[in-house]
Amino acid sequence: MYALLIAEDLDDVAIFSMVLQRAGLAVSTAKDLEPAMKNWIEGPADIILVSLPDQSPQEVVHRVRQETLVPVILVLRGPDEQLHIDLLKRGADLVIVPPFSAKLLIAQIEVLLRRAGNVPSFALPTLSVGALTLDPTSRIIEVPGKAKQRLTQLEFRLLYTLMMNREQVIPTETIVERVWGYTGQGDRDLVRGLVSRLRVKVETDPRRPQYILTVPGIGYSFRENSGP
Repeated sequence: MYALLIAEDLDDVAIFSMVLQRAGLAVSTAKDLEPAMKNWIEGPADIILVSLPDQSPQEVVHRVRQETLVPVILVLRGPDEQLHIDLLKRGADLVIVPPFSAKLLIAQIEVLLRRAGNVPSFALPTLSVGALTLDPTSRIIEVPGKAKQRLTQLEFRLLYTLMMNREQVIPTETIVERVWGYTGQGDRDLVRGLVSRLRVKVETDPRRPQYILTVPGIGYSFRENSGP
């Protein structure tokens, strides 16, 4: 299993690399968040630990959750309780404030990895709606007139949610809960970006979607009949 450690300070790199390795992970490191996220498809990891004191932690969570659902650990430089709570609501899995116990952090990492490994997609049946077929085991979507496409985990969760609730309008806040797994006010930009990427794989013309429809001011809907 692999961990991605994003940190600028060399002491942080040394300390957290040791912790992650003790938890049984091979560690790759990066100094900047954006390049690491842009290259996520080429080099994914099973867990991410971010220690970037000069960058907004809210922006860190937002950027990571645009790409992946793997557990995210954030390091804060101050016991700001409200910020801690806000980050958890936004999608962080663990927030730590130095000084911390290395033994406790290792145990917490092991728990996060164990829970992340319990993905029940293998138990979901193949879903066919209209002319579309979605295989949860492989996350392959088949659309007439297009080559088979493998969806990312986020794309799969979004499409499965929409197809299971076809012809219904799903509010943005509900999509955040079902796709990203946390509650609170829905992040419309986050959802909008994911919808755009999914449409490229599903729609014949993403600019004129026939399946995944936007309901202004509310959310999104999946239309079973793809005809005009």
